[in-house]
Amino acid sequence: MRAQDYRRNRQIRVPEVRLINEKGEQVGVVETREAQRMADDVDLDLVEVSPTARPPVCKILDFGKFKYDTRKREQKGGQKKTSSQLKELRVRPAIDKHDLGYRLDQGRKFLKLGHKVQVVCIFRGRQMRHPEHGYNVMTQVVEILADVAKIEAPAKMMGRRMTMLLSPLPIKVGTKGIADGSPPKPPAPKPPRPADAPPPRKKMTPVDAKPARKMTPVDPPAARELTPVDPPAPSTED
Repeated sequence: MRAQDYRRNRQIRVPEVRLINEKGEQVGVVETREAQRMADDVDLDLVEVSPTARPPVCKILDFGKFKYDTRKREQKGGQKKTSSQLKELRVRPAIDKHDLGYRLDQGRKFLKLGHKVQVVCIFRGRQMRHPEHGYNVMTQVVEILADVAKIEAPAKMMGRRMTMLLSPLPIKVGTKGIADGSPPKPPAPKPPRPADAPPPRKKMTPVDAKPARKMTPVDPPAARELTPVDPPAPSTED
């Protein structure tokens, strides 16, 4: 329902309504005149948000903001409906590798965006005598796009056109870098160290033992030869 289709203020002609005030609180069933007076007191609009209810549900709000929000929701809803589209990829039975690679790059982009790709191989003139060439091209397309696509409808000849439908592969939950569409969670921070906690010990790295020094034998000192000493002479003093 578009915003301009909602009845508001004097357009509401039922005798009573179920009212929701500007704070989102249920007021209950009141007369339409009383509801309009309450809306005028707060300088807002009385909008009939549920006309099929008995009595209809009306809400006191800013109709300009309500219309803007409704339009934004409609635009988002339209984008979601058209998010998955059918793209066409045209090839030829005698296409060269460069042209095929260019077209497959485009097809890969479409598939990664979630679109289905219809591969169309068009035959001209004498090419109709060799449909196997078209099947060979289709096989190459499947092999090159096997990491992002699967065959939904195999190659089929229809007049001068051979068509094949590819659909994107679903995203695998739990794969590295792609979980459930959300970015990878950062590692949990380490808890802070208490102020009175001892400092962390340094990790000791093993040190290669030094080879023992080779001790060279030392000759013992030679014994000193003692020379006899003459006794002192007797004193002659009486």
